[in-house]
Amino acid sequence: MSLTPQLDRYLSVRRSLGYDLRTSERILRRFARYADAEGAAYIDTALFLRWHATLADANGSTRATRLRVVRLFAQWLSGFDPGHEVPPQGLLPDSMKRSRPHIYSDIEVGAIIAAASELPSVYGLRGLTCSTLFGLIAVTGLRISEALSLDRGDLDQGVLRVRRGKLGRERLLPLDPGVATRLIDYLAERDRLIGHAAMPLFVTEKATRLTDCSARYNFAQACQRIGMRSPQLYQRHGRGPRIHDLRHTFAVRTMIDWYRTDKDPAREMIRLTTYLGHTDPSNTYWYLEAVPELLDLAMARATATAGETAR
Repeated sequence: MSLTPQLDRYLSVRRSLGYDLRTSERILRRFARYADAEGAAYIDTALFLRWHATLADANGSTRATRLRVVRLFAQWLSGFDPGHEVPPQGLLPDSMKRSRPHIYSDIEVGAIIAAASELPSVYGLRGLTCSTLFGLIAVTGLRISEALSLDRGDLDQGVLRVRRGKLGRERLLPLDPGVATRLIDYLAERDRLIGHAAMPLFVTEKATRLTDCSARYNFAQACQRIGMRSPQLYQRHGRGPRIHDLRHTFAVRTMIDWYRTDKDPAREMIRLTTYLGHTDPSNTYWYLEAVPELLDLAMARATATAGETAR
């Protein structure tokens, strides 16, 4: 059985999901031609390594891309025929891999925010600031650097102005009215506690801007309090889900909601890419590959669409 017809079907399904497949198709076409020339009916690790050995030497990023692309194709095929073997991650030396995000449950997010609100300080501003910061990231998907760079004037009539996005790009984020009200209440209380209106949005008890180091430390402390990280000596952070995973959680839940409410993912994806501040939609599409539930929903939608088209 030739791999090429199966590759055609695979590429068709992924294109229906809105993927830009120029690089992936180029790699997979070369791989399929090699496999067909060998008479290979199934993908396995040995086949991939033999094929890869015929290619010119490349840097770690290129090797990682080749492995990732073939792995995704093999995973898709193995869902129909377990005879296909998925090459393991880390198979090639120096391969770069993107860690799978931790997707928080509503209970976990609520517990983190509650624990953060109870972090001890003289005036209570530490807990107020950290709980508000973590909550804002959870409901907007802001990067930690973007949230910490906000000033009080960046909130205007329910719209948040992100002036220091990645690569210096600026964007506007409309907020849910409840979120905007929570930020206004935070500003009023923190100004009362420090005695004046400080310019940074998120501040310490000294009215200075909260730093990245402090935000990550306080997040680790909150997670240790609820058992999501083990207690550490000498104020160490320990290992566990990261603050950046709140951003991942926002993106994934938004995308899952599309599929559950029959929205058009291709159309909604442009909005989410803009909202998250991604420069390339492929950075947003990555969540489909990183989260099994999302990939299952996407594949089910694509299969149902293909069936309707066939009728």
